[in-house]
Amino acid sequence: MKRREFLKYTVVAGTALPLTGRWSSLLANESTEPPQAVWVSGGEPEELLRAALNAFGGMEQFVSKGDVVVVKPNMGWDRAPEFAANTNPDLVAAVVKACYEAGAAKVKVFDRTCNNPRRCYLNSKIESYARKAGARVEPIREHKFVTVKLPDGEELKQWPIYREYLEADKVINIPIAKHHSLARVTLGLKNLMGVMGGNRGNIHNHFSRKLIDIDRHILPTLTIIDAYRILLRNGPRGGNLADVAQPKTLIMSPCTATADRLALELFHLSIDDVPHIQEAYRRGLNRYRFDRLNLKRIALGEHG
Repeated sequence: MKRREFLKYTVVAGTALPLTGRWSSLLANESTEPPQAVWVSGGEPEELLRAALNAFGGMEQFVSKGDVVVVKPNMGWDRAPEFAANTNPDLVAAVVKACYEAGAAKVKVFDRTCNNPRRCYLNSKIESYARKAGARVEPIREHKFVTVKLPDGEELKQWPIYREYLEADKVINIPIAKHHSLARVTLGLKNLMGVMGGNRGNIHNHFSRKLIDIDRHILPTLTIIDAYRILLRNGPRGGNLADVAQPKTLIMSPCTATADRLALELFHLSIDDVPHIQEAYRRGLNRYRFDRLNLKRIALGEHG
């Protein structure tokens, strides 16, 4: 089933949408062939991506011929790439190229920014790099949010989500790994706030439960955590190069909760330190048991 089959009715801003089809199926703990996650280190962004994809058998395992794909980076801040506030533009471009190589018909890139959208898109360099790779890059349009019902929500029963995200056949989530003053870290689960409409400040109260209320219904096809550079302090905005480290790492998994939990190692944190990742596991967003995870680690510096 394609993701766009999620919308089997007229989409009108403000219309509540039932949760059916692919989005519900993503919540199941499905067994998949190994690996379940890949950790690659010691290379440039495109090298890291290629090694991770090769371990899974190629982007063709996630993207099919004719798919409309949304690539969702973090480009919420008016910062240059070296400050590690936004996803690395080289990685975004490489993902776009890989999607087209797998047969995608169209790749879209967007994010609901915190700073001025035009400056964020420009100064992150994501807009220019992604367009050069063939993506359609457009700012978020407020009239394109539709209200999605969250019948099993513990704090929220509905929330507006970006229509083009919901209509995509496949979604690839590409957060940068960084410190966050409220959430402790920004990774894949937190990055999905970039397709949420409404007053996102209202999510900050009881943040972990509200975030997972929404996230459990909009999980992506694949999560690729950009840890080429990471922001260790003063996130999410950053602005001081002294707060940036360069592990030259990439983490990939079809399970966002798994990718996020693995990435905590970059910050010397455990799941007990990050309430929203705890909440994701409590409510079954993890597709794999972490203590039995089939994780493949690849060190490019050692093995080429």
